[in-house]
Order: sequence, then C-alpha cells, then structure tokens
Amino acid sequence: MSLKVLKFGGSSLADAEHFRAVANIIKAEPEVRRYVIASAPGKRNKSDIKVTDMLYDCYELAAHDNDISEIFGQIKDRYNSIIRDLGIELDLTEAFDKIEMSISHNAGRDYVASRGEYLNAMVLAKYLDFHFIDAKKCIFFKDDGTFDAERTNEVTREYLNKYEYAVIPGFYGSMPNGTIKTFSRGGSDITGSIVARAASATLYENWTDVSGFLMADPRCIENPKPISYITYKELRELSYMGATVLHEDAIFPVRYSKIPINIKNTNRPDDKGTFIVPQTDEVSEDVITGIAGKTGFSTITIEKDMMNAELGFGRRVLQVIEENGVSFEHFPSGIDTMSVICSTKELMPKRADILSGICKAVNPENIFVEENLALIAIVGRGMVKAKGTAARIFNSLANAGVNVRMIDQGSCELNIIVGVDANDYITALKAIYNEFVK
Repeated sequence: MSLKVLKFGGSSLADAEHFRAVANIIKAEPEVRRYVIASAPGKRNKSDIKVTDMLYDCYELAAHDNDISEIFGQIKDRYNSIIRDLGIELDLTEAFDKIEMSISHNAGRDYVASRGEYLNAMVLAKYLDFHFIDAKKCIFFKDDGTFDAERTNEVTREYLNKYEYAVIPGFYGSMPNGTIKTFSRGGSDITGSIVARAASATLYENWTDVSGFLMADPRCIENPKPISYITYKELRELSYMGATVLHEDAIFPVRYSKIPINIKNTNRPDDKGTFIVPQTDEVSEDVITGIAGKTGFSTITIEKDMMNAELGFGRRVLQVIEENGVSFEHFPSGIDTMSVICSTKELMPKRADILSGICKAVNPENIFVEENLALIAIVGRGMVKAKGTAARIFNSLANAGVNVRMIDQGSCELNIIVGVDANDYITALKAIYNEFVK
C-alpha cells in the first residue's frame, strides 16, 4: 500500500490561509498522506519576520538580561491569530508561559529555536485532528552531538505504528540528557526524510513555495527550466555548490531506503514538481541536469619540480591545512604543480601560518595565493554518454570572453567544475546555460 510522508516549509504554514491549503492537500489523498512534518511559520510577506528569527531575537535579549515580553508577545499573536482564523479550540497559554519562562531563565539556544516548529505542529495536529508526536521523543542525537540514525529509526517506527495519522515538528530532536538539539537551518527537511525512512514510505513529498528544482539560480538566470527528474547524486553535487531548494543532508535517510522525494509547490499543488530518485533512465534533452555555483574561493598553488616522485608530498600539504582548521574544496594537480582550493573566509585568518607551514613541510620552489575565484558545477547523468560536453562548456565560456582559471572533473563523469574570476561569475553561468538549454 502506498504511504506518503509530507513536510511543509515555513512559507507553507505562515498563516491560516496556508494552513487551509495544506489541509486540502492532505485530504486529497487521506488514506495515503498520513504523516506530516511541520516547520515554524515563515514570512507572510516580504517585510514580515519568520517566527524562528523572532525566537532567536528573544534568546539574544534574554542572554543580555533584557526584557523579551514585547517580541514574545508578537510570537504569541502569530499563533493565536492562526488558531482564531482557523476556528479551532486550542489554548496554548500553558505552552507559551513555559517557553517564555525558559527563555527568560537562559534556556539553550537550540531549545529556543525549536519552539517555532513545536507550537506550529501542535496547531496543525489540532486542525487536522491528527496525533501530535513531539520530535524530542523519537529523534535522537549522541553525546558528541552527531545524529543517532539507528536509534531514531527504531523509536520513530514504534511511534508511527501506534498512530495512523500524526504531525511531527521538524528541525529538532533530543540529546541523551534530554536537552533539545536542532539540526542546521533547513533541518525540517531532514526530519521529513527521517520519518519517511521510519514509515517505509513509498514517497516523501517536500512541500515548499516553488514548483520543484530549477536548472539554475533564478536570481542569475531568467526563468530557468524546471528539472523533472534528478538523482540523489546529482542533487548532492548541486546542493553542495549552493542550490538551496532542499537541505542536502535530507537526502541520506531516504537514500538509504531508496525512497524517492517529490518537491512540490503548496500554492500550485497540481504542478508535477521535481522527483529526486535513486536512479533513472530518463535523460534530459539538454544533456545537463543543472548548473550551480558559488563565489568566495581562493587557490593556494604550490610549484616544485618532480613533486610527483616525492612520496607523501600531497599528504604533507593537506596536513598543514588540516592542522590550521581549514577544509579544502578541491585539489586539482599536475606533475609539478598542485592547487588547493579553499573558502577565502576560512583561509584568510590562517593564510600566513598555512603558507609558512607548507614551506616547511615540502620546501616548494614557488607558492602563491590567488583570490576572487568562483566555482561553477555543471552536473548531469547524461554527460557520461554525450560526446563533446566539455568542449561545449569551454567554447561557450571562450565566446563569452570568460577565462577559465581551473578545471576539475569527477571520476564518475557526473560533473565538471570550472573556476572563473568572481567578476565573470554571472556571465559564465549565462553562457553555459544558454549553450545547453533549448
């Protein structure tokens, strides 16, 4: 039997009108759509403030012994307005008092941030007449703060077996000592994926305010095409490079169980959206699946004759970078040259120590740093069988007057990453997109 787990983002649960839209979506398939993950209320308009951000403000005020009553009063008004407009009988006074008291007495930041999802899930459960399951009872972290996947899966499955219909707040779980711990921002996506795995769902529907995943950033490319099907691997590559429709860590629980994800638009529920699948034979007519990129990178270039014959050369270079607490993004190399690409923000405070350390470790003939690098990932399962893909990429950049500063291709041929000057970033994106997309 089909079973769907649904996650609704903050924009989908911002006010009573959106709650009604969510209820209509769930009631359209009542025997299938049985488990729902709720986010905190998002913005109702461009000038509005997300409830989670208001809670963070409360935390900061309390941390400096300032009064939180005004901002917390606005939070209460948001929820009471939704309850009143939905016409449901639900009194959150006790919950509000407990939360306000906890914040005033310097409750942990994670606890404070999680209360947006907690309260919204309670409201949604009441409106749908579903059971409310507090995420702290079934989603667990270990003592070191890492997610406890197997215990979570076991306990969550036990809860779902008890209740045919349930709403679970996203974004948080609990530590072994019972304190609240959150995932990173966007973590409700992860909660939905966790519940989908525990429920052995046939589909995880992730409802947001866009009709699926787009081939490129709409802030850079005008009206980019939507993606119909994308594999887990392709999504990881694009998410890593800045594409933000779905929290990248949300892939792993469902990927483990080979459960497909469907990104859908709450405001346009009939749109097909994007299906994220373990694998598919469907290949885009455009060859590539998507393009994504980031700015803000620097390159450390090391030159030394015969470095390829020097055992442990690369390891010693990377060890210096690791010892300085900096992670590297890419590691392209030649026979006598090696480049390490890092985030400029991470590198700059440690730049002198890293360069000095590398000089001591490998005694290079030359070492220098170049800044203002942007990385662009061109991703697509169709690239493996399409001849001339790399040539088309580089010809399009050359024709646009963009100089390529770095090239890196994964061994699986799923993606090609090019580095360009940050000033050429938008021009490069447009050139590549226009070359492939019909």
